[in-house]
Amino acid sequence: MSALGPSMVEAAPSALLRPYVTRLCAYSERYAEPVTRSEMAMPGAVLILAFGTPMEVQGQRVSAFAGGLGDRFTVTRTTGPTEGVEVFLTPFGARRLYGLPMRHLTNRVVPVGDLPGAWEDTVVGRLAETPSWHDRLALADRLLCERILSGPEPGPELPWAWARLLESGGRLSVSSLAESLGWSHRHLVARFHDQVGLTPKTAARVIRFGRAARLLRAGTSIARVAAECGFYDQAHMNREFRVLGDTTPGQIHPRPEPSERAH
Repeated sequence: MSALGPSMVEAAPSALLRPYVTRLCAYSERYAEPVTRSEMAMPGAVLILAFGTPMEVQGQRVSAFAGGLGDRFTVTRTTGPTEGVEVFLTPFGARRLYGLPMRHLTNRVVPVGDLPGAWEDTVVGRLAETPSWHDRLALADRLLCERILSGPEPGPELPWAWARLLESGGRLSVSSLAESLGWSHRHLVARFHDQVGLTPKTAARVIRFGRAARLLRAGTSIARVAAECGFYDQAHMNREFRVLGDTTPGQIHPRPEPSERAH
């Protein structure tokens, strides 16, 4: 593919993968000059199964890599042609797939070859040998299923707690979660460190930020988003957006066209 810019094709994960994978995307990137991005913190983990020019992430040069959840934005730099498959994982999908306590990957990326089990050569090599993007996504789905379903099961409590946090937009209190589960605060935090990589309070911050960004992109006013998402005030929201996204609410909120501002 010689055209400059990014190209991508998405596929819905198969039924077995849906509790663990939220998005599968085959992509290709080719630019005239290096491209630097600030990737926002998100309530999930990213797995990149790429081949081509390594990407610069957190000062490392990596091609196929696994990332954990974090409480800050991540700077990436694409310096040459690359392609592969991008996988967005739930925390529990990442925990089963990576075979590591998620606290070891908080605000980090590691080469796929450093994960437990000889996985990189099999997966990345087979994807690189599969020219069709549709076939590449189908292959990734099958290989992810095999590895995730062979990993440790989380039990029902943490996925339940995570779903409640997502439904509340990050506004559910940690004490309420612990009380509903019949757990101590300390035990809840320990389980979150293992399965999610963040404390419940920090996870709620990341979820709240994600919801606020979605509302802003949809055109909701900054003041209303601050109130609906539970920020103390707009200054608080501004600080969170800088830390978690390297941006501001004003940069995300769609600006009216000049003709609209004139009315």
